[in-house]
Amino acid sequence: MPEGTSPATPVATPAAAAPPAASSTAGVPAPVGPRPGAKDATAGMLFGIGAYVLWGLLPLYFFILMPAGAVEIVANRVVWSLLFCALLITVTRAWRPLARALKDRRVFGSLALAAFLIAINWLTYTYGVTTGQAVETSLGYFINPLVSVLLGVLVLKEKLRPLQWAAVAVGFVAVGVLTYSYGKLPWIALTLAFSFGLYGFVKNRVGSRVDAITSLSVETMVLAPLAAVAMVVLATTGGSTLTSQGAGHFWLLLASGVITAVPLLFFGASARRLPMTTIGLLQYFAPVLQFLVALLVFREAMTVERWIGFGVVWLALVLLTLDMLRAARRNSLARKALRQAA
Repeated sequence: MPEGTSPATPVATPAAAAPPAASSTAGVPAPVGPRPGAKDATAGMLFGIGAYVLWGLLPLYFFILMPAGAVEIVANRVVWSLLFCALLITVTRAWRPLARALKDRRVFGSLALAAFLIAINWLTYTYGVTTGQAVETSLGYFINPLVSVLLGVLVLKEKLRPLQWAAVAVGFVAVGVLTYSYGKLPWIALTLAFSFGLYGFVKNRVGSRVDAITSLSVETMVLAPLAAVAMVVLATTGGSTLTSQGAGHFWLLLASGVITAVPLLFFGASARRLPMTTIGLLQYFAPVLQFLVALLVFREAMTVERWIGFGVVWLALVLLTLDMLRAARRNSLARKALRQAA
């Protein structure tokens, strides 16, 4: 999933990574300087759409990995992601930034905390998809922008604009409607939304001191020992499918490293080329695709009450998006006025 979101300007991204950055994403700073040219903007859009489409189609990947369970999938994902990151760092000769991140206690501590938060996110997301609850996982990433705004108020003591308050209030109503529909709190969706929201908050504290690959490398290094232990335990207890389901299944599990890293690289390339408002709008590709996959491919049921609950969530997101566009327009006019005054 996209890594690192700013509570002030909500951006969600699916589970992988999120995934899913108002002022920083996986250590990628918000674009500054001159407005990108048409060629850069086109490339940024393609990279951004590519990242969110890959994240949105991630449930299909988990589905074809069955009968592997959530713990095995996440453990393999961590281990093979670490190896893939090591290969990328070697090819790009980026060992120095990694060494600096490991030596800086504040950066390493933040990334270690982020690692455990994203592990919770990945496990919950994979569990939801592999147990026939992909609709609820998509709900988590629809709710995530509202959680980011709420964190801005509770943690950063930010003042919300009227439309943001309205969106948060509507979001609470939506959770109430969905709780009635499910007969219980939609805990998978709420766990995904809050774990990724907190993950983004922690990553935002690191800011631009680490790039995307360094960030992912440190996080997977922190989780790799636990993931390796999980793989060994599963293998010794007969719960591993890595070598028992044929060569195709084996290579699909190994591919999880590439499948984790590639959307993140695409997102980093997009964030360097596009305004963050555009990135904020692209974010909805992922949960929309997850929702469609759950309905059209997995054939999950949607009751009338759930449709109403999702509709209320979407209304909250419309309010949030309108506020984001209005704020971006005001900022643009203010910058133009400053340039003219200068």
